[in-house]
Amino acid sequence: IQYLLHEPLLQKFRDQKALEKKIARALGRGDAHNASRLERNASRPEKTGRAKYTLDHVIRERYPTFIDALRDLDDCLSMLFLFANLPSTDSVPAKMIARCEKLVLEFEHYLIVSHSLRKSFLSIKGIYYQATIQGQDILWLVPYKFNQRVTGDVDFRIMGTFVEFYQTLLGFVNYRLYTSLGLAYPPKFNKESDDQGAELGAFTLEGNSVGPIEQPKFGLTSEEARNAKPDAKLQVEIDKLMAQLNVPEEKAKELASKADADMEDAEGAIDALDKFVPVAPGGDILPQPSYSSTDPSTLFSNYTFFLSRETPRQPLEFILRAFGCKRIGWDAVLGAGAFTHNELDPSITHQIVDRPPRQVEDEDNQTAQTLVKGSRVPGRTYVQPQWVWDSINEEELKRADLYAPGAQLPPHLSPFVKKVRGAYDPSAPLDEQERENEELEADTDDEEDEEDEEEEAEELTAAEVANIDIDASAAGMEVAGSDDEDDEEEAKEAAFGGFSDAEEDQESEDEATTAAVQRQKELEAEMTGVPLKETKVDPRAKAKADARKKLSKARAEEDEELERGKMMLSRRKRKILEKMVYSNKEKEKEAEGLRAKRRKIEKSGKGGVRE
Repeated sequence: IQYLLHEPLLQKFRDQKALEKKIARALGRGDAHNASRLERNASRPEKTGRAKYTLDHVIRERYPTFIDALRDLDDCLSMLFLFANLPSTDSVPAKMIARCEKLVLEFEHYLIVSHSLRKSFLSIKGIYYQATIQGQDILWLVPYKFNQRVTGDVDFRIMGTFVEFYQTLLGFVNYRLYTSLGLAYPPKFNKESDDQGAELGAFTLEGNSVGPIEQPKFGLTSEEARNAKPDAKLQVEIDKLMAQLNVPEEKAKELASKADADMEDAEGAIDALDKFVPVAPGGDILPQPSYSSTDPSTLFSNYTFFLSRETPRQPLEFILRAFGCKRIGWDAVLGAGAFTHNELDPSITHQIVDRPPRQVEDEDNQTAQTLVKGSRVPGRTYVQPQWVWDSINEEELKRADLYAPGAQLPPHLSPFVKKVRGAYDPSAPLDEQERENEELEADTDDEEDEEDEEEEAEELTAAEVANIDIDASAAGMEVAGSDDEDDEEEAKEAAFGGFSDAEEDQESEDEATTAAVQRQKELEAEMTGVPLKETKVDPRAKAKADARKKLSKARAEEDEELERGKMMLSRRKRKILEKMVYSNKEKEKEAEGLRAKRRKIEKSGKGGVRE
């Protein structure tokens, strides 16, 4: 508390409060001129010599190192990007919005120059971005460019306090990041271009050096070489050294060739990747490392893009530039700063559109934005915006035909989900994730559910036909449990003498039931005098039934083995094992449900993950 009493901001706030009292006192006396003078002097500290308060010392105290500031940058960027997209109101002044927008655009310029952007994801809440700066992963959310409606139930006064602090923090971070790249901060800002909607194009990055840097001279000019005279002592030392190193010419060539060969072998050994080979047969086979054929930072460097007017220009421009694209054009209505506004420019290789091809019956619809097939430029690739996001997340260019205008897009998967063993992975084929006989288990469960539903429907129909009346007074009665049930449970526990061959008993019961049914059919046929019809057995159904029996037998064996192992554990360890088994079953159940849903979709042919 004693330390906080020396906080400079407290004195500034006290001075501000005293000034407000003076202004109120002057207004109370009717001295409007004096009150106006005090307020004018307070708004112009450069005239009075009393500087406004700053938060620089708070930033230095809270973040002793630059890495600490980077770790706390997630909320800072999310808040500033949010305020940069808000409309100006009394609680959110336009000056604050312009300041936030300028800071975030400067930060985006650093990400573009340093190629630090790694991933991005389109969600309902907005666009998520992830960048890696000095080994720190930074994740933030940017809202979509929609018209925002400011409601009155949000306390912008408290949020404004955070924004004021975050503005100072991001200013410090931007300065440090720009300086690390040798760039001048703040970059030059063109107000006219910004008024025309250039945004990123309104900034010009420059080096922080004053004037060109003179390169050191590593040799003499031709005139200096002609006029230079050798030093006598130095020449004698050189002659002695040459005499000691004097070897035959053929031997020198052999040594030189051997040295070159050794150098090539060493370079090959350095470039070669280690191969992980299992030591013993049957060991785990680890995935082998491989070189990346393309650098993600130059993913779009060889292409020229054109953004149609219906596409989100700001995020597309930022992502394309962050991954190496230098030439991006768009329609003139989207703002200034484009490489070209001519859609028919022959240098354009890719055009991003977000509208379906025009149908013949829709020609009279003037309100729909359509793409005429005849207007396509030959040799140009047309893709939807999701192609850009999926390409940067996979660090490779995706197939353009899957993202053609009007095509059903592949699922847009989050790149931030970490793959967990046993969990459902939508990007992997279904065959690689399914357990053995999982599809058969799912079919069995579905059939059992259908049978249960049919039995319930039959019981309900029988009850309706019989008009069974239930006494209303008996509906609320509570039936006390009898002692016979407890006695039966105790008898079961006392009679338990280990695990028996329950599977064999079940099989014998099934066989006996089948034989009894067959015998009943024969007797009925003999009594009626009608010959018994031979039932045709479907080999597929029979194989399926046999597989189900084997599956149920394997399940019973696994449960029996688990119960036998639990009997050898102590009570404490048994409880821990039961909790672990329960949590694993819940996770597996969730994964099986997702796989079953995907299996149905793929069987119906409605979609699925396409490779």
